[in-house]
Formats: sequence, C-alpha cells, structure tokens
Amino acid sequence: MLFDSSIRKELARSFGATLVVLITVVMTMMLIRVLGQASRGSVAPSDVMLVMGFTVLGQLSTILSLSLFVTVVGTLSRMYRDSEMVIWFSAGRGLLSLLAPLLRFSWPIMLAIAALSLVVWPWANRQIQELKTQYEQRSDVDRVAPGQFQESSNGSRVFFIDKDTPDANAASNVFIATNEAHRETITSAQSARIEIRNGERLALLHNGQRLETMLDKPGLRISEFTEYGTLIDSGSQSDPEAGAIKTRDTWDLARDPSPRHQAELGWRLGLAFAALNFVVLGLAVAIVNPRAGRSTSLAFALFAFMVYYNLMTVGQAWIGAGRFGLVPFMLALHGGTLLAGLLLLAARHNRWSLRTLLSRGARA
Repeated sequence: MLFDSSIRKELARSFGATLVVLITVVMTMMLIRVLGQASRGSVAPSDVMLVMGFTVLGQLSTILSLSLFVTVVGTLSRMYRDSEMVIWFSAGRGLLSLLAPLLRFSWPIMLAIAALSLVVWPWANRQIQELKTQYEQRSDVDRVAPGQFQESSNGSRVFFIDKDTPDANAASNVFIATNEAHRETITSAQSARIEIRNGERLALLHNGQRLETMLDKPGLRISEFTEYGTLIDSGSQSDPEAGAIKTRDTWDLARDPSPRHQAELGWRLGLAFAALNFVVLGLAVAIVNPRAGRSTSLAFALFAFMVYYNLMTVGQAWIGAGRFGLVPFMLALHGGTLLAGLLLLAARHNRWSLRTLLSRGARA
C-alpha cells in the first residue's frame, strides 16, 4: 500500500508541473500563430483569444500524452538516481509490479485523452472553422478596419477607409486599388455608402477620382465622378462543409469507408492508443546510467515521442492515399509498439540479456 501511494503521489506532482509548463509553451506558440492569421485577414482580431482557446483545446490530447510520458520517465528516472528503486527491489518488488500503480494513476488521463481526441477534437475544429467562415463571408467593406489597409476576400482589391461617421453603412476618405487580368485601377473618393440593389451590395462612392492603367497598352486614363458604384459583396467562395474532415464527428467517420475519412479516424484512435503505449514504454526505458547525464532519459523520451507521432502522421497519409488499410496500420504501429514495450519490460524484469540467452542455449 505504501509502495502504490508513494509512487502515485510522486506521479501526480510531476504530472501537474509538466502539464502546466507544456500548456504555457503551447499557448504561447498558438498565440503567435493566431496573431499571424489575424494579420493576414484569416481571423477576426476580436476572435483571436477564442481561436487560440479552441486550438489549444483541440491539441490538449497530445499535450496530455506527452505530459504522461515525460512524467513516467522522469519520475522513475529520479527514483533510480536516488536509489529508491533499489530499496523497492530489495523489498521483493519487481519491475512488473510498477505497472499496476502506473495504470491506476494513468487510466483517468487515458480516458480524458480518448474523449478529447474522439469528441473534443472535431468540435474544436468545427468552432474554429465557423469563426473563420463567418469572418471570410463578410463583405469587403465590413472586413476593413478604419485606418488600415486590408485585402479583399478574393485578393483582387485593397481597401482603405477613414470611417469617422456614426452611420455603420457610411465611410469617408475611401481608397480602392484593384488588380484585374489586364488592367489596374486606383479609385479614391471623399465618401462612400453601402446600399443593396437587386439583392447585391454596392458601394456608392461620391466625389472622387479613378485612375485606370491597361497592362497591355500604354497610357493612363483619369476620370472624375460625382457618384460611382462598385460591387463589393464578393464574399468567400469556400464552402465550410466541403472537405472539412477534421470537423466531422468520429461516428460519421467510422461509417464512411473512404480512405481520407479512415485516415482521420486512425489518427484519432491512435491518440487514445498511444497513451497506453507511452506508459508501458516509459516503464520499460526509464533507467539511469550514473555515467550519463540526468536528462538523458528525458531526451530519449522526447525523441521517442516525436518518432511515434511522426509515424502516426506518415501512416495517416498512407491510409488517406489508399496505400495502407486502417486495421493493418493500427496493428502494425500501435500493436507492435505495445508488444515491443512489453517484451522489453519482461526482459528487464527477468534480467534477460543476449549473453545470458546465448549461454543458456550453449548449455542446452
């Protein structure tokens, strides 16, 4: 009882500290990434924190898996380094006896990882996609912030307005630069107003000037106008439901036999199975060499984590391309990793070595 409680308390303290550090690092990275998207006009500036929160929530399954792996390896390595494992082994506890308390500590985290990967991951992606779609489907003038140059949704126009009027549909000091197939135009006006005619949104510019340059002909055409109308509600041509595999529910993916949907399903199931493999691998590889540095085991854990997740990514691409089936890949990667971890754990528990096996074979 003392054996189980002491290990689980140590694991809980280490897991909490590791999780806080990893979430802080991921939130910082995601904030920089979302701010870059907002500067490019893909995300509304007012939705930056929401998008960052949904992104971190979607990546929380990966963060929990890494935290669990680092916790197991770091805790057991410290116990080896401080000779606590020697005391437990002297009391009749073998290496396999550590697997039970590790699993009792890890099973709530594994359930959370499974729920996050199967349920929360598509929901978070769906919320992010909805926020981006709502922002992209706004009209070009609605996308423009006063005092800032902003590109239109289709990338063919650049807007600038000085919106100091109380009317939401009016603006002053308007600048529009348009780049079409064979011509470039620059239009400026003192004021503009949005009106709807025949179901289309038009920007009516007042008291301005228009400069038109033909790319295939020399010369510049300058015209002044009292009123000029231009269609501005081009909107976004992207369909929020088309190709949004990451936003599909897991049950819908399981019922669809197409390779791309099976690839996404394999990724989500792999996140859940990887947590179990990390516990077994962490117990099997956690050992400290007195002649090596203290961070050797943690460096190996990070390297193993990156290799494992890169193999999952490669496998997802293979399944999506039809080169591999879902079940064979799951058995090969996750089942093979679990079997290799159990064999390594059994070898260390029974103190098997190549020299011992060869000597036993020679005696036989």
